[in-house]
Amino acid sequence: MLKEYRADLHIHTVLSPCTEHTEMSPHAIVERAHHLGLDIIAICDHNSCENVAPARKISLHTDLVVLAGIEIASREEVHTLGLFDGEDEVLKVQEVVYNNLPGENDEASFGYQVVVNEKGEVVRFNKKLLIGATTLSLGEIVDLIHSFNGVAIASHIDREAYSIIGQLGFIPQGLALDALELSPKISVEEARERFPQCSDYPLLTSSDAHSLADIGKSKTTFLMEEVTVAELRLALLGRGGRRVLL
Repeated sequence: MLKEYRADLHIHTVLSPCTEHTEMSPHAIVERAHHLGLDIIAICDHNSCENVAPARKISLHTDLVVLAGIEIASREEVHTLGLFDGEDEVLKVQEVVYNNLPGENDEASFGYQVVVNEKGEVVRFNKKLLIGATTLSLGEIVDLIHSFNGVAIASHIDREAYSIIGQLGFIPQGLALDALELSPKISVEEARERFPQCSDYPLLTSSDAHSLADIGKSKTTFLMEEVTVAELRLALLGRGGRRVLL
């Protein structure tokens, strides 16, 4: 039986150095998302997934589903979301990302990158330059996500910085993206008018939340049978009655 699921598939935790709000612990995020009545969220920190596990563990006490995610920066400085059913897949992707992520974080310049547990306790500070770009090309990142059965979504395509259109000016032909994400700053209608290539891909909207107040600010409703990446892929393709409700 098909059911509507309200989803915010792009949320950052205190692991992302650009998240200045110490409030963005996995526990606080799950609590806020559940309070807002969301059915699905995805934790998508920059070039890392180390705070995914505590968020998923906390969500077991609610009816909220937390997908395992990561936001990867390509060498072209294009951001792409990878969404996965479980931690095993995203950890394997993280391993490849870490092997292709040069530099060390300058905490004075970029901020702390905090790994926490489900109780909100600090486990350690990640020293990698998570805010930086990997040496992987955009095509390699999309292929990497797909190789572990993930969904690859171009992040906030309407933004001037760190988006596929902002960095490249176009979406390369043959790039096997599963969907394009819009930021809360633009409507679907405006996006289709400004970016003609949008008509070639499924669209969704997410908050890209860096504070608790931003969670759910922009969201997408999916008509699916259950919450899995396979069902999400069917909804993006509009198959088997599944679809995206914008």
